Amino acid sequence: MLDKSSVLLRLSDLGMPARKLKIFDKLIRAPHGIILVTGPTGSGKTTTLYAALSSLNSSEINIITIEDPVEYQMDGIAQIQVNPKIDLTFAKGLRSIVRQDPDVILVGEIRDRETAEIAIQSALTGHLVFSTLHTNDSATAVTRLIDMGIEPFLASSSVIAILAQRLVRVVCEHCKEVYTPDEESFHSIGISPELHEGKKIYRGKGCPSCLNTGYKGRSGAFELMVLDDAIKNLILKTSDANTIKRKAVEQGMIPLRQDGAHKVLSGITTIEEVFRVTQQ
Repeated sequence: MLDKSSVLLRLSDLGMPARKLKIFDKLIRAPHGIILVTGPTGSGKTTTLYAALSSLNSSEINIITIEDPVEYQMDGIAQIQVNPKIDLTFAKGLRSIVRQDPDVILVGEIRDRETAEIAIQSALTGHLVFSTLHTNDSATAVTRLIDMGIEPFLASSSVIAILAQRLVRVVCEHCKEVYTPDEESFHSIGISPELHEGKKIYRGKGCPSCLNTGYKGRSGAFELMVLDDAIKNLILKTSDANTIKRKAVEQGMIPLRQDGAHKVLSGITTIEEVFRVTQQ
């Protein structure tokens, strides 16, 4: 995962698996709709959104953001800082932004019903809107919007995808070693014996390069829920996150912990790290 000082943010640097990256790259080029990124504070949501904006940024596309605070400076886009002292809130700033007819809008966070309603109306009138929500997974984001007072039909007709994410620490390349975890450890993150058979599992011993932590750098673990017709129809009937998640998995969604497990089997991170960031 890139740090805040990075100038060029690329989606390919986030640690997203190739198939998921291809789907997400196609989604961010949609003509309109809302794409939400969810996760706790410090999970890399802003970095992911700016990597998306960086992919879209060109002289032909008008991009405007409203944030609290503006975390990245990016040439070619207009960025607005929320300022409560002058009553510049997300909702009021967003209303002003929509009048300027941008192609793409980034709202730092949807915190209340008013902001959510304006974002939805923007999406329904031909704008592509990116924003974040503080929820544990992608399905819970739908529940959160409805709890805010958004009608299910508005949520299902405007939101096109929800990306839940976490950051996992990467095993240090200088001191990593192969070891054999016990079956209980594998089971804790959903890795069955047939999946790990013949695979090399790594951990860091600790060295000066990684300050004896065994980890150096971070990568993202992702859960991408695309709102297809089946999920949209389900949202009209229920806002239960577990029901929505089950349907999404049936439709091919890979849950966060499973995505993390793939990173363990690929030698990128450890079982303990995936378990730490995905426990709810």
